[in-house]
Amino acid sequence: MMNLRRTSKKQAKIKLALQGCAGSGKTYSALLLAYGLCGEWSKIAVIDSENGSADLYAHLGNYNVLPLQDSFTPETYMEAIGICENAGMEVIIIDSISQCWDNLLEYHANLQGNSFTNWQKVTPRINAFMHKILQSDKHIICTMRCKQDYVLNEKNGKMVPEKVGLKAVMRDGIDYEFTIVFDINMKHQAIASKDRTNLFMGKPDFTITPTTGEIILDWCNDGVNVDMIKQKINAARTIDELTAIYHEYPEWYQQLTSDFMQKKMQLQEEQNKPNINYNPNFIRYGNNVTTTCKN
Repeated sequence: MMNLRRTSKKQAKIKLALQGCAGSGKTYSALLLAYGLCGEWSKIAVIDSENGSADLYAHLGNYNVLPLQDSFTPETYMEAIGICENAGMEVIIIDSISQCWDNLLEYHANLQGNSFTNWQKVTPRINAFMHKILQSDKHIICTMRCKQDYVLNEKNGKMVPEKVGLKAVMRDGIDYEFTIVFDINMKHQAIASKDRTNLFMGKPDFTITPTTGEIILDWCNDGVNVDMIKQKINAARTIDELTAIYHEYPEWYQQLTSDFMQKKMQLQEEQNKPNINYNPNFIRYGNNVTTTCKN
């Protein structure tokens, strides 16, 4: 059943992507962002499919690394995310998700039969992987490789070739899945190509620092969270009020159902209690009691 509700800003966990050419600084920038988001290196995990590139920045702090050696299937990535979640990580960096897409393209190419209909065996797997990212209760930063090309730019009166990124190595339209997408150039500067927070859209190129992560964290923490909604449920005085609160946050039905049912039972019990009106048949004056008889 569809329910019309008023809009409200909710607290969230950021789902962010960094895309750029090799050497643009995606991994380094992701680590700085992650530290700004949680302020503790030990709460950061890097799922590393880039041949140990995450260990190159160990001087930054004591973060965690989960290497992916030979298997880059969506299922392997999903298992790795689960391991990081269960370990209590607050920020998960997936560096990178492009290998997952390459793995699926290779799988599709080796399938027998009609190439078009064979996508039915691929699409659900990449959808499940993206769903795992988007539904995680952790901040997740994904890096994506870009296809590279060279353009000629004038520098000091000479035409100099410069490497540029053209398109992320990932499924078309993948940027729609993320709250923020930063494009990083070869000068290690970022610009937002997609930004639902409106914090960076339209701003000039900038260098990512931990402060960038802190700004994003403030946006994430601005709004209501599950604990606030549970307090509203517990404060409800009628079943109608309780039901209205519950339907206001459909995306959190799973987390709220138990609290909702307990409060509903409590309100029903209070509603069904017998209403006893006690009228004494005497009037007390000081220490004397006068009995009144009803005819």
